[in-house]
Amino acid sequence: MASVRTVVDRVGPTLLHALLLPDEPPPVADVVIAEPGTPGHLAAGDLVLAVAVTNPADAVTLVRCCAKKGAAAVLFKPPLAAKPSVKRAAKAADIALIEVSAATSWAQLVWLLRTVLDALTDEAESPDNGGDPGGGDLFRLADAVAAVVDAPVTIEDTNSRVLAYSARQDITDPARVSTIMGRRIPDDVLARFRSRGVFRELSRGRQTIFVPEQRDGTLPRLIVPIRMGGELLGSMWAVVRGPVSDERAAAFADAAPVVALHLLRRRAHADAQRRASAELLRAVLQGKASPRKAIAELDLAEVPHRVVVIDTPEDGSRDAEGSRLALLERISSGIGWRPVATELAGLLYAVVPDGDAWTELREVLAQAKTRRGAPRVAAGSASEVSELARSRAEAEEAFGLLRAGLVPGRVVSFDEEWTALALHRAATAAGAAKVAELGPLQAIRAHDEAHRTDYTDTLYEWLRHPGDPRGAALSLRIHPNTLRYRMRKLGELVPIDLDDPDVRLALLTQLVSLRWA
Repeated sequence: MASVRTVVDRVGPTLLHALLLPDEPPPVADVVIAEPGTPGHLAAGDLVLAVAVTNPADAVTLVRCCAKKGAAAVLFKPPLAAKPSVKRAAKAADIALIEVSAATSWAQLVWLLRTVLDALTDEAESPDNGGDPGGGDLFRLADAVAAVVDAPVTIEDTNSRVLAYSARQDITDPARVSTIMGRRIPDDVLARFRSRGVFRELSRGRQTIFVPEQRDGTLPRLIVPIRMGGELLGSMWAVVRGPVSDERAAAFADAAPVVALHLLRRRAHADAQRRASAELLRAVLQGKASPRKAIAELDLAEVPHRVVVIDTPEDGSRDAEGSRLALLERISSGIGWRPVATELAGLLYAVVPDGDAWTELREVLAQAKTRRGAPRVAAGSASEVSELARSRAEAEEAFGLLRAGLVPGRVVSFDEEWTALALHRAATAAGAAKVAELGPLQAIRAHDEAHRTDYTDTLYEWLRHPGDPRGAALSLRIHPNTLRYRMRKLGELVPIDLDDPDVRLALLTQLVSLRWA
């Protein structure tokens, strides 16, 4: 039997959120609707839907009753699930407490939960079935919907990719042929539908959308959005000969909730696979997983790879995770394949083969933008799969320089920034040894702070440009005569022999420790 956590993960965070999960809840056996005053029908392992509960006192009573019967979890809609008294009761009774999205229909949730339980049962009985659960069911469902609407049908996701299509495509046009052959609506056809406002209408939640025949010969379309819990999951497109009767349109629309259940089941499976891959990749990046297992299960080639760290301007905000996932989708679209990726400490980590694949990904990332700006990217050096933990550490070190503004640009790699890394490591070691506190430098810095002069910066640039006062002045954005004046005043301020090469080297070491630490 399935665990509560597995069921919640399969349904997904759009509809269900686990507020409390005991360490060892009973396995899920069935889905039942709680009826006020009749707790006798509850049984061990039930997922109990609190459909008729409207106040915290009744919610607490139901939680305690379910716990006594051995139920697996109690499901409430907001705000009951988050009420302190309800949470305390669930914790004391050691029963799972699940919050259901406010926009979710209880009836649809019952069907969905039972579909998920059936799918989990099938997987348990056939552990080697693999593949895409519900994929064949979705094609059979497309056939059934085509019979209802009496027209050939495609079922598509929100990115206009074809997930399934009906067997009968007798009414067709070049756009439909290209859509099925390419498994997505072609860009030029998309542009025509977009100009007619089709996708705007889909996002607004219209029950059915009719698009008349177009001048290029594209046949009429009847389109139905597929929604669950207020979220747009995709759409169904039927090629029709002309305007459709209200009865046929209504029958077409009535099939949408059933399709939504299949799409959610499909997405839940994909999410579960993605989570498993992400967990394995996290272990690989931390040096805690077998390279052989990573190569086999993450489909990595036995070639050197780079670990790439990506952050977005939304990091730390409520939209951060969604922004990173959306960025990964755009990256995948731009390069035609999806990098193996995961999240660690609020950053997106991707693993990409070195060579052309890294060059291609780098170009896409350099042009990528989110709603709040452009992402920052740092890559480790090319490493064997067994050394990805080292590449990750290198990527993080390079990213630290990028985040601190010590290197220019938005996309850097460890092997290209070796000079900055060498200076930073040396500065870090010198800082720990308090090198900058020795000699006359402290007096120079104190004078700058007290009199708002720039002798410290002037000395740093003069030492960086030996014998090149014009270059030093250019870095400071001052005239060379101003540079000479400052250096003369510096000699009057502190006793310092700048003709001694060891003095110059020591001062430069001190100044590097201040600039690069």
